[in-house]
Amino acid sequence: AFKMDGLGNDFVIIDRRKKEVNLSKEQIVKIGNRNNVGFDQIIFIEKKFDNAFPIKIYNSDGVEVGACGNGSRCVAYLISKENNQKKVSIKTAERVLDAEIVGEKNVKINMGKPKFNWNEIPLSKEMNTEYVGIDFIKEDFGHGFCLNIGNPHIIYFVSDCSKINIKELGPKIENYKIFPERVNVTFAELLDKENIKVNVWERGAGQTKACGTAACATARAACSLGLANVNSNVHFKYGSLQIYCETDDIFMTGPVSEVKKINLKI
Repeated sequence: AFKMDGLGNDFVIIDRRKKEVNLSKEQIVKIGNRNNVGFDQIIFIEKKFDNAFPIKIYNSDGVEVGACGNGSRCVAYLISKENNQKKVSIKTAERVLDAEIVGEKNVKINMGKPKFNWNEIPLSKEMNTEYVGIDFIKEDFGHGFCLNIGNPHIIYFVSDCSKINIKELGPKIENYKIFPERVNVTFAELLDKENIKVNVWERGAGQTKACGTAACATARAACSLGLANVNSNVHFKYGSLQIYCETDDIFMTGPVSEVKKINLKI
């Protein structure tokens, strides 16, 4: 197994191409515990199929998820080192992501097209997805912008995202009744037209140091609302991701860590 991170968003990566490794939900939760190895997501790499490497992604609560931007960038880097190729395609549950190594440890990935329809996000009933009201925070933060970039997101634009008590609000919003598959929660602060600072609660993983799909969702929402330019930098605690929204597809570029080999005792 390997351990990697993208801006502190950390992963355990298990290679299943040569040998079958099956973990139960309990085992995943146990490895994910911060007193053990600890991770935000665990990712399994499967045998190459149709020129792409399928991956399966689970959050630290043991539940499978459809997308993980930073994790996909880390897997692409790992495979590119192994095969000495600059371009790698990763297949998630939902889409094929084309990645390219664009510097020493910088990976650019096409995250595909976002979905904006209420039933694709999904929400439990038809509503204006750019103007979603949640009763207990409407007064303080107004309305949220919802979209899906392989997984569901809601974004609130606020004047100071670091003041948000995300550990308290995050789980309440994540599990709110209008989100049948729960939701990732971002409080975003516009520094200027090209720089956005974020505070993210990731469904099934909790407060995270960085989240690639949240960065994509936030930049795209800001762009849709005319708050930011088509290209912007989304800033996390340990660095930033560059998000390009000038096409229908969203591109994300950012750093990955070195690959560390680890032994898992299961």
